[in-house]
Parts: sequence; C-alpha cells; structure tokens
Amino acid sequence: MADDLQWVPDGVDTKRANAARVYDYWLGGTHNFLADQDLGRSLAAVEPNVRLIARANRAFIGRAVRFLAAAGIRQFLDIGSGIPTQGNVHEVAQRADPSARVVYADIDPVAIAHSKAILAANPAAAVIDGDVRDPGQVVGHSVTRRLIDFSQPVGLLLVAVLHFLSDLDDPAGCVAALRDRLAPGSYLVLAHATNESRPTVTKAAEKVYQSSVPSEGRTRSRAEIMTLFAGFDLVEPGLVYLPQWRPESPADVPEDPSSVWFLAGVARKPVHAGELGTQAV
Repeated sequence: MADDLQWVPDGVDTKRANAARVYDYWLGGTHNFLADQDLGRSLAAVEPNVRLIARANRAFIGRAVRFLAAAGIRQFLDIGSGIPTQGNVHEVAQRADPSARVVYADIDPVAIAHSKAILAANPAAAVIDGDVRDPGQVVGHSVTRRLIDFSQPVGLLLVAVLHFLSDLDDPAGCVAALRDRLAPGSYLVLAHATNESRPTVTKAAEKVYQSSVPSEGRTRSRAEIMTLFAGFDLVEPGLVYLPQWRPESPADVPEDPSSVWFLAGVARKPVHAGELGTQAV
C-alpha cells in the first residue's frame, strides 16, 4: 500500500481489518492496509493455502461468467463484489458482449470508491452501496433498476459472501428473496467456505478471523450450502470444490481438490414453475 492515503474515502478506519481488503491482499492487490495485511498473514499461518483459495475463487468467477454469457445472459448482479481486480465480472461479460450490463454491490467504502473509479467511463456497469442482508434495497436501488431489467434473465453472483452471514442473518432467506425477484431462466453463481473437508483448519481460521473482524459468519456443511440453491436447478458438475467447477485444464485441479475448501455451484431458475426444486448432486 502506498504511503499516500489521500485517496481513502472519508470514514474508513484503516486500522481495522476488512474482509474485502484482506482478500485484495491475498490476490496481490494494493488497496489494503497494515491491519488487513496482518490478518491476512495470520490466516495464512493457520491455512497456508489461503492465497491459492483466493486465486481459485477469482478463477471460478471468470469461468462462471463465461458460462452464463454463453447461455445468453447479458445482465449481471454481483453482491459482495469486493475490490475490483483483474478479471472483473464486467470485463469478462463485456468481452463476450460489449452491451452486457453489470451492477456491483458492496458495503466496503474502499471497494465502492475503487469500483467507481474503474467504472467511471463504462455506462453499462456501476457499483452501489448494497448489503446482501437487505435484498430489497439492492434490487430496488435506482442504479440497479437503471441497468438491470428484472423481467429478463439475470446472472446473480453471491461468491464468497454468504459465509460472512450468521445463521440469524438467514442467508437462505436472503437468497430466496433475491431468487423471487429474478425472472425464470436466471442463474445463481455461488461459492461458500465449507467445513466439510478441513474442520480443524476452518475452525482455527474462523477464530483468527473473528478476533480481528466483528463477524458472526461461519463455514457451513455441504448440506447447509445446498439449501441455498432452493428453487434453482444446479447445472453440471453440481456443487463441487472451486477448482472442480468446469476447469479449463486438468492441470488446474489440484491432486486434493478439497484443499481449496470452498464449495461452488451454478444453478438456473427453471422457466416453468412446475420445474422448481434443487437437484441434489
């Protein structure tokens, strides 16, 4: 991080770690502060694979957006989008179709400020201050309504965000509220930390994280994550570890895919009401 912090938005506490900025640090970004770096290093000491997981998550987003674009999706809503880095949703989507429209939503002022700077000259993409725990505010925002037509299929991205929600936040209810606003033929792209394969490591990582960032979120089991897809039909290969979701090369999948302890899936909202119901994988 450069010493000159004049660009930092008012009200940002640079001495308190933030999830989006820790992720930016793991990806080699520059929009993070010492507190974020310290937490990032502490988590890496508990789980040396954290940078691999961050890169796998970013790569999954690119593959999923390309899949949606090939399926005809031309408008995207990315909630919990974080700090933009190479391979953003709008870059991938607009490479497939320059007219594709993208709305990012996040609650971190740094992520919002940097996104605004990147998107200033892009009339088909924008960022809003929006929280996944308030679906109505995100969907009803004037910027969202300007760019996204909810009578047509939408690509909804909830990637590495729902594990920051506590059970009291009702993540399944948040997803359901968003689903109900989507037109049939829309897609959900979701990735979530899981305690399925590395319970000891994930528990230790949760403890380290929660000691620095006020959060009641948690990793969840495969069964719990599956419930988030209610009302959608998972596409092949179903709910799998990040590198296993339609890899571009067999070499992209580690010998032990569960070492990347995030489960990911892409699912479609059925066109006919009678088709509703998540297909177990």
